Amino acid sequence: MKLLSSYLLIASMSVLICGLLPLQIAQAAKQNTEARKQSIAADVLIGEDDVSGLRLSYRPLVHQVKNIPYFDTLDVYWELSINFWEYGDNNQHQTNYVLALSPVVSKVFYQVADKYPLSWEFGIGVSLVDDTRFAGKDIGSHYQFEDRLGLSLSFGEDLRQMASIRYMHYSNGGLNSKNPGMDFLNMAYSYQF
Repeated sequence: MKLLSSYLLIASMSVLICGLLPLQIAQAAKQNTEARKQSIAADVLIGEDDVSGLRLSYRPLVHQVKNIPYFDTLDVYWELSINFWEYGDNNQHQTNYVLALSPVVSKVFYQVADKYPLSWEFGIGVSLVDDTRFAGKDIGSHYQFEDRLGLSLSFGEDLRQMASIRYMHYSNGGLNSKNPGMDFLNMAYSYQF
């Protein structure tokens, strides 16, 4: 039953992506926006209680939305990711998998050396966690929220590369009585193509 509900959620998230992405592109075309190319990223995760991992993500498009009060322009994108969490020594090793979908808002706030954009990012998404008992915790639910705050620096030819550091928090938001959450510090590299 657990496996069936996991597959149903993954299928639902896929339908959501396929359904919302064209709507997002159409909305961006109606507004005063510019769409940029897609990107992929790899994050190294350093978590609490000796949890570590890897996060792979894909951003189909990044939209630059203009004329936003107080912000002028914002970058807005959806990010689909898969996380691999590890905990423990070889003889007591645990692995957990997480599939997530997050809308993210980003804003350039400084130009390093008048050339490299430095931006903050914020997002709250949804995730599906394979094992609810991990690293000595009962996180209460397979369904978790994925919250993030981060800083990113763009560099390289045509600013196609980005290095990021972010804090990420996974919790069920109180939807279950057990909600200890999982916290990570991520260091990421992404490439736009």
